[in-house]
Amino acid sequence: MTGLEGSIWRVGHGREIELGRRSVIMAIINVTPDSFSDGGRFETVDAAVEQALRAVSEGAGIVDIGGESTRPNAATVSPSEEQARVLPVIEALRARTQALISIDTYRAETARLAISAGAHIVNDVFGLQREPDIADIAAVTGAGLCIMHTGRDRVKLADVIADQVHFLERSLDIAAASGVNRDRIVLDPGFGFAKETAEENLELMARFSELSRFGLPLLAGMSRKRFLGTVTGREAQGRDAATAATSALLRLQGAAVFRVHNVAINRDALDITDAMLNARQEFERKRPT
Repeated sequence: MTGLEGSIWRVGHGREIELGRRSVIMAIINVTPDSFSDGGRFETVDAAVEQALRAVSEGAGIVDIGGESTRPNAATVSPSEEQARVLPVIEALRARTQALISIDTYRAETARLAISAGAHIVNDVFGLQREPDIADIAAVTGAGLCIMHTGRDRVKLADVIADQVHFLERSLDIAAASGVNRDRIVLDPGFGFAKETAEENLELMARFSELSRFGLPLLAGMSRKRFLGTVTGREAQGRDAATAATSALLRLQGAAVFRVHNVAINRDALDITDAMLNARQEFERKRPT
């Protein structure tokens, strides 16, 4: 079905999650004033915690807490400001849910403090290549890693898959050198991160299954991205149906984890996709050879 049926993603604090017959949703919780589609909505600790718990009730298995917007041209915040935003939310969630908690950061010190506060996963949008010490922290703590591809701050190769391989192989070398086990890693091709045109993102979607060459679980982060607006003509808040469509399409190509804003619509789309895939697998199992 996904090429990784029954695989286990091992994460921090002795936890793990199965990536197999049912797709996993990672809910986006932006504790920021300026994120592109929900900036300011969950800026307080209480609002962020309630949104995270709502996402879990709607079917998210992971909540991803971020304290700095990663949209193009967003203002950089200081490490202390980022930590002041995210750490109280993580501490509160640790006491109120069994869902896995992810910290969305490229800063090693924020990652370390977040894991101490209760986070299980580090989601690094620079794929360990901005602050490689994140890999050391993951190795020591046993945290899970989402390693994302980005084209920012570098010259990309012309072919979208060749550039994925070029970047992600370097990231995986960093992880291996630090002693991170491969069963703690998920890869994210980074839709929208210096993929400037709809055509480039659509080609990456169309060729997504080629990323199975890494033999690692794949995460799809398509939620409300600008290229979906180019295709549909909708502003960010109106792109949830398009996001759900991409979730279903990429599930068919092997994605296991889906990072989204609107959990409910994506959970429905993925439950239907999973049910069809499982029915097809059962049919093929029973079919006479």
